[in-house]
Amino acid sequence: MKLKIKKGDIVRIIAGDDKGKDHQGKVLEVYPKENKAIVEGFNLISKATKPNAKNPNGGIIKKEAPIHISNLMLVDAKGNATRVGRRLNDKGKLVRYSKKSGEEIK
Repeated sequence: MKLKIKKGDIVRIIAGDDKGKDHQGKVLEVYPKENKAIVEGFNLISKATKPNAKNPNGGIIKKEAPIHISNLMLVDAKGNATRVGRRLNDKGKLVRYSKKSGEEIK
């Protein structure tokens, strides 16, 4: 199954603990096999780390955890959360489009 959210998209959290916070965030990574994505600044977890070269003291760090794709909604160019469809453009290429405004998503 093809996912409708890609790396670099701006999304809104529509379900879960982060619903309604900060309104939107950028997708950093997508995991198609698990149907999950990591969104910048959302679903933060505390992780205990041992001392290493990057973090010489170790300790507890905050990092983003994956969120299920069904809890995310794409934000179109106008700033509206929208569902995503697929259609052929004038050149015959399959592209994503906003079902709310009908515009192509870049």
